[in-house]
Amino acid sequence: MALDLSFERVVAFARDLIRIPSPPGGEGDVADRVRAELEALRFDDVWIDDVGNVIGRVRGRGAAPPVMLSSHLDVVDVGDPAEWEHPPFAGEIADGFLHGRGAMDIKGPLAVQTYAAAHFVAERPAGDVIVAHTVLEERGGWGMEHLIASGEVRPAAVILGEATGCDLCIGHRGRAELLVEISGLAGHASAPERARNALDLVPAVLAALRQFAETLPSDPVLGRSTLAPTAVETRPASRNVIPDQAIIVADWRTLPGLDADAAVARLDAFLRERVSEPEGYRLRTTVATEEQTTYTGRSGRRTLFAPGFLLRPDHPMVRSAAQALHAATGRLPAIRPWTFATDGGYTCGVYGIPTVGFAPGEERHAHTNRERLDLSAARLAYAAYPALIRAVQAAAA
Repeated sequence: MALDLSFERVVAFARDLIRIPSPPGGEGDVADRVRAELEALRFDDVWIDDVGNVIGRVRGRGAAPPVMLSSHLDVVDVGDPAEWEHPPFAGEIADGFLHGRGAMDIKGPLAVQTYAAAHFVAERPAGDVIVAHTVLEERGGWGMEHLIASGEVRPAAVILGEATGCDLCIGHRGRAELLVEISGLAGHASAPERARNALDLVPAVLAALRQFAETLPSDPVLGRSTLAPTAVETRPASRNVIPDQAIIVADWRTLPGLDADAAVARLDAFLRERVSEPEGYRLRTTVATEEQTTYTGRSGRRTLFAPGFLLRPDHPMVRSAAQALHAATGRLPAIRPWTFATDGGYTCGVYGIPTVGFAPGEERHAHTNRERLDLSAARLAYAAYPALIRAVQAAAA
């Protein structure tokens, strides 16, 4: 019996996914649903790896390089559900849009990619077509990092399903969450002369961070690298204790080629040159970390650093992809970067696998209580995807 690959089935699958909450580390139920769909679509190989990524493969008829399509399984928190125009987990359709958490980031595009790859079950591609839907993308990308490092799949090219508004995205800045730690000496607030208040150095550090941000370079495609303080935390947190530690959180949007260690070293050296450390005080820069546990039970302390990447606009794969999309849609796509970070920081930025992004959805709706997917754009993207896969595979040869 022939597979039903209609756009209506794509939308039905996307609605099912939206109805399954899947916070980072809690993707198990949605992973089971995705695996069941891959099996129903008759992918040749379907499996879930150690950290919970769901992978499906359509085996090629020849030796052309394998192409991987990838979206992620996790979504961000919904906040107050009462503030949503449409319930965040209902998967409602209204006014030509699919609404809800994950509609465009990224369960709608995940459904588009999955069904687009299923076109090759009967057609048989020139080389393997893989879908790999990853965990913990919203918390730094452990799923993708593990997938590529493990060698379970070895794609020659990657197409990401992050929203592009049907443009062709070729990179983004990275993100480093850095901590500037000021240490002093705690004391009772009734006797401040006995303490060294860590907050005393905060104004000087903030001024130095502004100076540092002014030194950061720009890229003609990705734009300017930026750094912004986003929080000041004290320890201990009791309000009648003079804190012996103040921590300034700095969000640094990095350009490709800078890793976490280099980012820390560069900022730390700059601050030490410009902020004096009075006797009894200490200044230190580190990269933020957090303990993460996958729904499969794997745990580890993860560095909150997401690498950037850029595939240059004149790269053969970019040119081929743009030509294929032009032919399929009648519209020459804009070639541009994303404003946010994606798993492409690992596939291309770390492992050098040429990576592009193509999907419906507007970036401005990501992580908001107005998240929605324009179904007319999704239909257009779905119709274009098979041609895009063929073009990327041919360019990777």
